[in-house]
Amino acid sequence: MRGTRGLLLLAIAAILGGLAATYYHQRKTQALRTPSLPRPLAHDVEADATDWHWSRNSGGHPGVELRARHFRHFHDPERVELDDIELRLYHQDGRKFDLVRCAHAVFDPARAMLSSAGEAEILMGVRSEGAQGRLLHIRASGVTFDSAGGRVSTEQPARFVFDQGEGSAVGASYDPASGELIMQSEAELIWRGRGPRSRPMKLQAGRLVYREKEGLVALSPWSRLIRGGLYLEAADAIVRLQQAAIREVEANRARGQDQEADRKLEYSADKLWMLFRPQGELEKLKAEGNACVVSQSESGSLSANAERVELEFDVRGTSSVLAAASAMGRVTLVSEPLARPGAFRPETRRLESDFVQLYMRVGGREIERVETASPGRLEFLPNRPDQRRRLLEAERLWIYYGQANRLRSLRAVKAKTRTEAPASAARGAKASPVETESRDLIAEFDPQSGELVRLEQWNDFHYREGAREGRAERAVLEESARRILMEKSARVWDESSAVSADGLVLDQQSGDVVAKGRVASSHRPERRPSSAVLSAEQSVEAQADNLRTSDRRQKLFYEGHVVMWQGTNRLQAHQVEIDRRARRLTALGEVRTQVIQQPKEDSRPGRAGVFVFVEAPRLVYSEQERLAHYTGGVRLRRGNLQIEAAELQAWLQESGSGAYLDRAVARGAVRVLEVQPAGTRRASAEQAEYYPAEERIILHGGNPVLADSRRGEIRGVRLHWSMREDSWQVEGSGGQPALGRVRRP
Repeated sequence: MRGTRGLLLLAIAAILGGLAATYYHQRKTQALRTPSLPRPLAHDVEADATDWHWSRNSGGHPGVELRARHFRHFHDPERVELDDIELRLYHQDGRKFDLVRCAHAVFDPARAMLSSAGEAEILMGVRSEGAQGRLLHIRASGVTFDSAGGRVSTEQPARFVFDQGEGSAVGASYDPASGELIMQSEAELIWRGRGPRSRPMKLQAGRLVYREKEGLVALSPWSRLIRGGLYLEAADAIVRLQQAAIREVEANRARGQDQEADRKLEYSADKLWMLFRPQGELEKLKAEGNACVVSQSESGSLSANAERVELEFDVRGTSSVLAAASAMGRVTLVSEPLARPGAFRPETRRLESDFVQLYMRVGGREIERVETASPGRLEFLPNRPDQRRRLLEAERLWIYYGQANRLRSLRAVKAKTRTEAPASAARGAKASPVETESRDLIAEFDPQSGELVRLEQWNDFHYREGAREGRAERAVLEESARRILMEKSARVWDESSAVSADGLVLDQQSGDVVAKGRVASSHRPERRPSSAVLSAEQSVEAQADNLRTSDRRQKLFYEGHVVMWQGTNRLQAHQVEIDRRARRLTALGEVRTQVIQQPKEDSRPGRAGVFVFVEAPRLVYSEQERLAHYTGGVRLRRGNLQIEAAELQAWLQESGSGAYLDRAVARGAVRVLEVQPAGTRRASAEQAEYYPAEERIILHGGNPVLADSRRGEIRGVRLHWSMREDSWQVEGSGGQPALGRVRRP
């Protein structure tokens, strides 16, 4: 029994142990399955939750969805703090939403504002079906999100990324309802556009506003645009977009440049417009108000200043090259060539007009032509001492260029030119400028040096150089020879002479001329003691087929049907040469002279003059001796008197009543004939002296003889014949007595 009780006690103990183990096991299992009680809330927390989700529909589609890993609602002040947030604010169509992600944010129910002190990431315009579309990705700190309207703003630095570009600013806001992005300060936007060939443009400004719905970007109060070699600075500016590409830029008080490897284009204006192609190449540029455009290349620079300038560009690859330009309103266009080693530098050209058009060659590096659509003024400004300063004024101008922007030719209508002597030639008295006028003008320039070679003017050409002037229907200036060729009704004159002809060649340096065809000239003799042929009081007039002067017009050579006169004196010949310095006149070929003769003792006004005519093959007149020497067979006629001889010397004088023949000496087989109504007288001798004022002839040498048809014949060593008194005297000698045969009445 004692053993059995021990076993029973052991069995009871085992049963109790088993029951205890089962109880504790069940208690433990139940404890594990029973949820723990939440921690008690802080005194200012209204609610606290994890994996929190809240949503609200609007008009049958999603309106707002807000998810957070941790949610706390505070009551004083009332606010909601969220951790690991994702906020979706759906647009009105329910197909797109704005997505906000941040680590921590505070929601203000009173203002419906969500604020994140840390960095927030915002995607604007996410499509519900997963397509990307046009997104705006904003990353910033201190972001405030208006859950009612969806407006995002920050005062901190922010970065933006969207499908057309990216940017940054200090302080920014975006309103999805209006599609307006505002960059408050230090704004920079890189607009990439669309397509693989699109070239990005960097926009910088003090403040930038992007209005997506209007397709524009507003920059203020200063702006800067950069794209490759394109650089623009301005005050405020507007950038207009077209199909996500920058199409137009409008800027105030702007200046900029477009630079390539071998050229540079600079521009500035009060107002500037730039038009771009979809891929970003510059297509047009308009500058208005104090507009200035400067193009620089390896050949020189070209600058335009005007009230308005318009530039048009061609696209070559990814570059924009200047194709044409227009300038309006007080235009000044200056082309300044660069000095090249081993080459002469052409003049700088300055063009002024109210409307100028410029066309470039293909490639945009060289000028093809320049035109004015209004009166223009073109100046050639010397770059070397040997260059002339030139001025051309015209109603219209066309300027054509060759290689390396060297001037090739120009054309003008209603033109006036002025050319000044080069500085290297300025010695002593200043040379007079050369001035010309015509209705039409063409100038040609050397293709290598750009220097003037030929200037042609026609339709009422007029020339002036100091006291010298000229006119013609057409004229050609040969610059290298310094001479002017004038055609059709050509005439040149100054204070001492005038020449007209069908054609004239004027040497500008010497003043000498070559005239051809119906030549007419007038020369005033130099002031010196006068003579009958070259009087100091009267001009020498002449006509001929041709005229040539030399030795600075000191020698004049007339040829072909020469007729020359001074007052009533007259000379005809095939050729006449006047040497003004030697004071000599030479005439050849059927020489005929005419001198009006009045007796000294009868010079009353109204007294009819008597002309003395002399004919001979050759005449030489010496002004110093006042001697006219006729040779080759001479005939002198005065009224009823005629003298023939091998040669004749005539001494001329001048009086207040006019020129007259003082005396003449005829030599060599002299024959004298006087025809009167009452009879004829004939005389012959080897020599005869004729005194026209006294109407007396002395014959001697060669057995002089005088025969009167009424009275007979006389002979002697010397015969004195007085025609006025109708008498004669005969002188004999010891070996040769005087003889006479007188007819009886």
